Amino acid sequence: MSKAMEEPNSKSRKESILIKYAVSSRLLVLFLTVLWRSLLQPYDTSASLNPPCLHHKEGVAEASPPPLLVANNNSVSKTLENSVVWDSVYFLRITECGYEYEQTYAFLPLLPFFISLLSRTVFAPLVPLIGLRAVMVLSGYLVSNFAFVFAAIYLFRVSVIILKDTEASFRASVIFCFNPASIFYTSIYSESLYALFSIGGVYHLLSGASNVAVLWFALSGCARSNGILNAGYICFQTMHRAYEAFYLKRRVCLAVQVLVTGFLRCVCICLPFVAFQAYGYYNICHGHKLDEMRPWCKGKVPLLYNFIQSHYWGVGFLRYFQFKQLPNFLLASPILSLAVCSIVSYMKARPELFVSLGFQATEKEKSSSARLYSLKDAHETDVRTSSNEGNRDIRQRKPSRKKDVTVTNEAMKSNSPETSGYFSADVFPFVVHLGLMAATAFFIMHVQVATRFLSASPPLYWFASHLIASPKHSKWGYLIWSYCAAYILLGTLLFSNFYPFT
Repeated sequence: MSKAMEEPNSKSRKESILIKYAVSSRLLVLFLTVLWRSLLQPYDTSASLNPPCLHHKEGVAEASPPPLLVANNNSVSKTLENSVVWDSVYFLRITECGYEYEQTYAFLPLLPFFISLLSRTVFAPLVPLIGLRAVMVLSGYLVSNFAFVFAAIYLFRVSVIILKDTEASFRASVIFCFNPASIFYTSIYSESLYALFSIGGVYHLLSGASNVAVLWFALSGCARSNGILNAGYICFQTMHRAYEAFYLKRRVCLAVQVLVTGFLRCVCICLPFVAFQAYGYYNICHGHKLDEMRPWCKGKVPLLYNFIQSHYWGVGFLRYFQFKQLPNFLLASPILSLAVCSIVSYMKARPELFVSLGFQATEKEKSSSARLYSLKDAHETDVRTSSNEGNRDIRQRKPSRKKDVTVTNEAMKSNSPETSGYFSADVFPFVVHLGLMAATAFFIMHVQVATRFLSASPPLYWFASHLIASPKHSKWGYLIWSYCAAYILLGTLLFSNFYPFT
């Protein structure tokens, strides 16, 4: 009874400490950004330029109170506005003026929406003091940093459910707090919101709140386009539940219900992204003659996002495989190497899961608290605190029949080091998701973006946590922390001064 009461207290204490780590990491990144910015001259100083919106009306400008014009020149306003670099310029422009140009549709609307909401409500009293654009910058920083803190909390909660090890979950979450893409989680970028709604959606899915998870996954697709890949978790769960209903329970109606429900949930996750593409089509293509239309408007499937990525940024299969891009491949090599090692290690430990798409997981694994495999409402399993605790149920009775021996062997296998923690069956769908993301980053995208593109993938931190805790891989702990520290320093130095980073 005391142990049962200690576990929630232990997790609560770890969560409180984690919040301190998350806040401290954001303050550290902000301090380094300000430090490098004050010591070095930015490569490009044009980001602070803010021409009027295309729909700007002269009458509005004349009606603006003179104090605003004066306030915009003060030091606070200038400091905030000068900190806006790279894609942050696009997000702020969209917040202020909407989607004016075709290429701006590459930036999804969730972050601009939250910035606009805060700047026009909570921080509206600050507009006469420092100006609207500076207030939007402040709002953007707060949205990103608060979202990051909550993302770290959700990662810890997901990790506890999946790994069933509080210490390993805490290590993984701390690594996330100081991840190599930290500068993007502190700046006005969509990484923090994507991580929050992706990882938070996973948490709700594992907790049994599937409809809430669908909403969170849909919001992740409003932050970044790869959010629609989170529908894969629903597909995986639906596949296994339908199999159980049809083949094991012989209930055809239940199987059909599971499949229809899963399909509708996937549609709901993808719907916001599709709706945004339709919005772009309406604004750019609707009402124009055929010869006046943009090329993508005439396509059988007029997908604006793909056209922008290909036309404006040269994104495409193997298009980045050029000798001059070798430095960028080297920049992305640490995160890609960690991703490949985590996937290969899992494949070697659990090859039967890859061959069978998870169907060869043991019965105990399928009925785990993660709710990914079984139709049954999962029962809460104890979080592991010692290596012997997992075998408690095996010692309770002696196997007297052949069937009992098989069940016991499966239970022992599911609690062995090779199939527990990072190598448990619950991790399998996350490893597949990471594999798809890593392949996309390497073969299709600008490869240097992989550092931040993969930074919200939980398996990376679970595997890193596993390596750090493993006695035979002790040197990996030093390498992983050195990598994170180096990229935090490098990222704050280069990114904040408008030099290319990732």
